[in-house]
Amino acid sequence: MADPKGFLHTPRKDWPRRPVEERVGDWDEVYVPGGLLPIIAEQADRCMDCGVPFCHQACPLGNLIPEWNDLVARDDWQDASDRLHSTNNFPEFTGLLCPAPCESGCVLAINQPAVTIKNVEAAIADRAWAEGLAPARPPDRLSGRTVAVVGSGPAGLAAAQQLTRAGHTVVVYERDDRLGGLMRYGIPSFKMERRHLERRLRQLEEEGTRFRVSTRVGRDVDAAELRARHDAVVLTVGATASRELPLPGRGLSGIHQAMEYLPLANRVGEGDFAVSPVDAAGRHVVIVGGGDTGADCLGTAVRQGAASVTQLDIYPQPAQGRDELAEPWPTHPKVYRLTAAHEEAGALRSAPAADADARLFAASTVRFTGDASGHVREVHLVEVDGGRRVKEGSERVLGADLVLLALGFTGPDPDDGIAEQLGLRMDARGTYVRDEGFATGVPGVFVAGDAGRGQSLIVWAIAEGRSVAAAVDRMLTGHDRLPRPVGPFDRPMAA
Repeated sequence: MADPKGFLHTPRKDWPRRPVEERVGDWDEVYVPGGLLPIIAEQADRCMDCGVPFCHQACPLGNLIPEWNDLVARDDWQDASDRLHSTNNFPEFTGLLCPAPCESGCVLAINQPAVTIKNVEAAIADRAWAEGLAPARPPDRLSGRTVAVVGSGPAGLAAAQQLTRAGHTVVVYERDDRLGGLMRYGIPSFKMERRHLERRLRQLEEEGTRFRVSTRVGRDVDAAELRARHDAVVLTVGATASRELPLPGRGLSGIHQAMEYLPLANRVGEGDFAVSPVDAAGRHVVIVGGGDTGADCLGTAVRQGAASVTQLDIYPQPAQGRDELAEPWPTHPKVYRLTAAHEEAGALRSAPAADADARLFAASTVRFTGDASGHVREVHLVEVDGGRRVKEGSERVLGADLVLLALGFTGPDPDDGIAEQLGLRMDARGTYVRDEGFATGVPGVFVAGDAGRGQSLIVWAIAEGRSVAAAVDRMLTGHDRLPRPVGPFDRPMAA
């Protein structure tokens, strides 16, 4: 390591965010432009290069974190970029969107704030693009084999890039009119601007990957016919089936799934609409669901000019720090985290009925009521304990004329026809059945990402995309040529 005592005298310093009053007036990323590079070398120098780097085990990609931390501290950006890209196709995606389980596994986190691994990763990616350190890598020769990848989210794009670089001819089929999956239409641009996605797509095209948009496999193209035309098919269709909330009043107008609301808001940024058909401007918004998707809805509603925003979380408010008995280091703990969106809602006082950060914890929705026209006007909720038992006399009512359901996702769209056309089996969770090699049991058909593991993290999607590419390449060539992540994949995978 560049400075063996860096962790002793350098405090943790995160990438600064822009002032709340400034950033809620636009859709740009919340971070200060150029605010990362001036601080990142010292932050990388906090890495102890510990003998057993638990950050490796905690990262689904098996990123070589101590190595590129040391290289950044020494100002060796070329080698740092090479190390980073050797395990992660899209480090700018994870550097902006991943919740950083690697930092929870950082040895320094035992008794100090962890190394800012996620920020270092983002800085390397930015420097690599600025200085051309990660150019396109088209194959020297083609194998003569073809692979269809269904879905252009992070799993699909990672699989496609790996297989293209191995010399196979890869065609990516995307149901939407633009590429990127949830990175395009599900993630608000204030979390990740679309320029990051666009330049990676250009890189894939330069390497030879082909794309077909507005093509719904299972409907526009028969999945069995697609399999017959290619040597292998990789299904990375994601988990798009939203969880429902079958309560009295669910049929009222003004109640929408998060994945109805967020894509429309993102399409405004793409130029498809001047104003979203489901807009929060002037409305009292209640978001049911305490996860990241709910926070994305919150940040979007604030920017649209909502009159108030309240987010309901059925779980009790987490502690500020790790519970060493229930979630000992190096597990990724459930602790109280203040996202940029919650910071914005709290600072703007846009949620007078909720806590300072717009969240109500231990809140369970019991019904919706509306007006004579059939539009939602109230959300009725009760307070519950950790076992979800209702506390007597705790019912309360929130005014609402826009309700967003952000309850997560179960698996692939059950009505897309793919399972029936290919003869695939579904498990009890609603995901495709596969083995530890990502194979479905149907010759030449593989599954990766949320379609097989259920709703998960972007870092898992990229890791599975790389792993399924290695499995497909091995089937096509009989050799192990492509790397696959290590660490979490050494553990048995649920079928």
